[in-house]
This record gives sequence, structure tokens and C-alpha cells, in this order.
Amino acid sequence: MAEETPKPEELARVDLKPPKSDWMDPTVEFRKGTWNYTAVPDTQKYLDLPAAPKWAPTDDDWPLPENWQEIILTGMKERLDKYRSFRIFMDICVRCGACADKCHFFIGSGDPKNMPVLRAELLRSVYRHDFTTAGKILGKLAGGRKLTVGVLKEWFYYFFQCTECRRCSVFCPYGIDTAEITMFARELLSLIGLGIEWICTPLSNCFRTGNHLGIQPHGFKDSIEFAVDELEEITGIRVDAPINKKGAEILFVAPSADYFASPHYYTLLGYLALFHEIGLDYTWSTYASEGGNFGLFHSHEMIKRLNAKIYAEAKRLGVKWILGGECGHMWRVMHQYMDTMNGPADFLEVPKSPITGTVFENAASTKMTHICEFTADLLKNEKIKLDPSRNDHWISTFHDSCNPSRALGLLEEPRYCIKRACNNFYEMPENTIREQTFCCGSGAGLGTDENMEMRLRGGLPRANAVKYVHEKHDVNVLLCICAIDKATLPPLLEYWVPGVEVAGVHEMVGNALIMEGATKRTTDLRGQPLKGMEDTEDV
Repeated sequence: MAEETPKPEELARVDLKPPKSDWMDPTVEFRKGTWNYTAVPDTQKYLDLPAAPKWAPTDDDWPLPENWQEIILTGMKERLDKYRSFRIFMDICVRCGACADKCHFFIGSGDPKNMPVLRAELLRSVYRHDFTTAGKILGKLAGGRKLTVGVLKEWFYYFFQCTECRRCSVFCPYGIDTAEITMFARELLSLIGLGIEWICTPLSNCFRTGNHLGIQPHGFKDSIEFAVDELEEITGIRVDAPINKKGAEILFVAPSADYFASPHYYTLLGYLALFHEIGLDYTWSTYASEGGNFGLFHSHEMIKRLNAKIYAEAKRLGVKWILGGECGHMWRVMHQYMDTMNGPADFLEVPKSPITGTVFENAASTKMTHICEFTADLLKNEKIKLDPSRNDHWISTFHDSCNPSRALGLLEEPRYCIKRACNNFYEMPENTIREQTFCCGSGAGLGTDENMEMRLRGGLPRANAVKYVHEKHDVNVLLCICAIDKATLPPLLEYWVPGVEVAGVHEMVGNALIMEGATKRTTDLRGQPLKGMEDTEDV
């Protein structure tokens, strides 16, 4: 943790007293730990985006184009005309406050402008001033505000304190998708070159190499081959992991963190073991080597551009359908944007398991099935055997990652896999899971070290729920199916709930999987001794 980060007992004291200043006052304080580094010009130019000279949010003078107000207001009009949802979301909110206490950032910070309703008002007030009759005539009396530099800074501060998790939308009586409002605000900021580094750099990397980390084809190949070697050491079995294989039945796409980060890597080992055991005819791709789509955090156009590469590779390799790994935002893009932006993918077949014969009709348009659906189907049809006692050293709970749960409705399949792979599983409180799940606090491109205090504040509600089952049931591992979660939850739990690890669902499946011809297992995929094997000579 950064030296400036307050201690847990200090950060937990959240002041919920309303400020003395009126909400229309746009003044914000860019304190250390509450904002993200800005995008560098070269990165934005690579994406054909307007690029501001190098700057920092703490600068008094921001490098804005002379006609920046005109650019933003024109951009707002174009989006109001193009996206019916945008205009509706600007008009129908009655400020009932049902969303106010549902946001993890408001709960963790006490800042009223992190209430979803008030965060949206920061944009809505400009809409009223310039695009409604009442606002043009009455101004502030109608809730309208002029677009000033102060308002612009306020937008940057608060719309990059929203993880687009959509928990607020679950409780909105009008179904307003506040994440969409955040997306529109970020699009408008990008029109004048105001972006953040941990969104724009992964975007440019993905265009350049096919994945967010900038890993080149030979590096990808080396990583997969290293995993194959390590899995052989653990199981005694040499698995095949085909790359760029034309004519395979299935293209498998995972987040790049799965083959280059921890604890994601152990999920990768689980994939490889599973695919070998069922004899799956599949291929990886060095060009579609990323399931995640950081375009979701930037703009609708970026969503479309990044998603296209997966389908272009599926066509090039001549596969029948696509299987996706444990990723979060990949699944909101596929489930809610794919058809209108890139699809339908009529050149592919409706996914059908070659092992069970199950047809995944829910993927009839996108032609892409989630690994948890696929594995749950294998288990239901008894096509693989698991020994859950191999996970007895883990006492688990499950974090419903925001996008697969709220956007995809993937609620029971991960749990089905976990309960078959683990003997010890406990749910967190009901109002913190499934559709009401709390966010990790670091999604949507906000998972950076310089933003650590706000990450810890935003993650407080999730950490509290984990702490409850940790103290009541001795839970020591939090399972999830999102690459961002696997990256951001470990420091969150280290801070708020020491003693709880983070792992993927398919790490647990891989631990429990009985592989024909394997040597006797004495360790899990992390190399940790299985329960009862602590004193064996092999350990």
C-alpha cells in the first residue's frame, strides 16, 4: 500500500454529514489517492483520439482546445440524437434517491456527489442548461448549469470514480442505467483529449498486439508453453495447447491476465487440465489473445473496435463457435452490445457442446458461451469427475463479478461448479450477492496504485461482506470469475480482511479434476500441499 493510504480504522470512519456548499458548486480537491494518471499523448494518437499535451489533474490550467465547450456540446447533441437511451436517462430521473445508498463509492467515501443520482446530475445539469427550454430560460432555477472549466474538472473527478458496476440500476424504479451515463460523460471528455492512462494504454496495446498487456505473439506462446510444463510437473500429464490452429471446432478466448498474472495463472492451469481431460478440439489465438474489452470504459466506438478482433479471428481460423474464459466486462459487451455493434455472427454456428450435445440457445446470436456454463453442463451430464476433498484446505465464498452477474445473469452456473469442486462453501449476506453484488471498487479502469485510497473506500462494502463469512465460517478464499477482480481484490482483502486469498472458479475445478493417467496429487495448482499431504516427501 502507498505510504499516504490511511490505516483501516481511519478509512472506516466515513463522514456522512452533507457539505455546506451547494451541489451546483463544482469545486473539487484532487487529493492524492483519489484520482488516476492522465493518458499520455502518444497513446491517444495511436488510437486516433484527440490528445492533450502531458498534464495532471492537479494542474491549475488544463490544456484544453480553444473551442472545447463547442466540441463537448456538439458531442452531447450527437449522442442525444443517436442514443435514445441517453436522452431518456437525462429526462426521466425524479431524484427519488433509491440509488443513493447503493453505490459502494458513496458508502465508502460519504461524498454526496458519489450518489449515482447526484453524479448523473453533474452531466444532467449541463444538458438542462443547453438542451431544454426550461433550462435555457430559467438556468439554475431549472437545475441547469453552464459548462465551465470547473464543471469539466468535476466531471473528470467523479466520472472516474464510477466503476460502471450498475448496482444502482438494480434499485432504480425507472431502470436508469447510470453506467451508461458515466460512459457518455467519459466519451465527451475524450473528445477534448481528457482520458486516463490505465484505460487508454490497454486500449492501444490491444490494437497493437491483441491484448491489454501488450504481449506479443511469441510472448503469448511462451506463457502458454510454460503453463503446459508446470501442469505436467503437477499432474504428470503433458497436455496439448494448440495456438492459431485452423479448423479447430472452438476458439477459446481468455483475459490476458490469465496467462501473465497471479492469481489468474492458476485458473489458466485449470482450463488446460479440463480441456485435455475432455479431449476438446479447440485453439488459442495470438491475435485474439484478450477477452476483456476496455472499450467499455472509454466509448461505444472503442467497444466496437476491440470486440471485432475476436470475430475476425474466429472467421480466419474457421472455428464453429467461441468459448470465453473467466472475464468480467467481456460478457457485458457480448451480451448487451455485440448484436448492435458487431453482430449477429451469422458465419458461426450456435454453440453446441461436443462432449454433451447440449445446445446453448442463449448464445444463438453471439455464438459465444461462458466457460462456467460449459463446465456446469459437463458436470451435470457427469462427463468429468471431481474429488472435492482436494480443496478441503480452502473454505470458500463467491463474489458475483458485476458484469457476468448483472449483465449476463450468470448466477447459478459458477455456484454449481464450486459446490461440485469444493466441500466447504458459504454465501455472503443475501443483499451483497447475485444481482445485488457489491463491486470490487476498482473496475472500469480505476485499478491503479495512485488511486488506492478511493479503491479501498469503494471496496469497503464488498470487504465487509467477506469479513462477515471470514469471521463466522473461517472463509479463507474468495472465488470470482473476473480478471479485474482477481487483480484488485487481493490488495483490498489484504487491507480490510487479512487472511483471505482470491482465486478463480476453474482453479478449484482444476484442483479437484480427476485426470486419467495422472500421478498421485499431493499439491494443488499453486503447489500448496493438499489437506493431509503436508508431511509427504513430495512436498
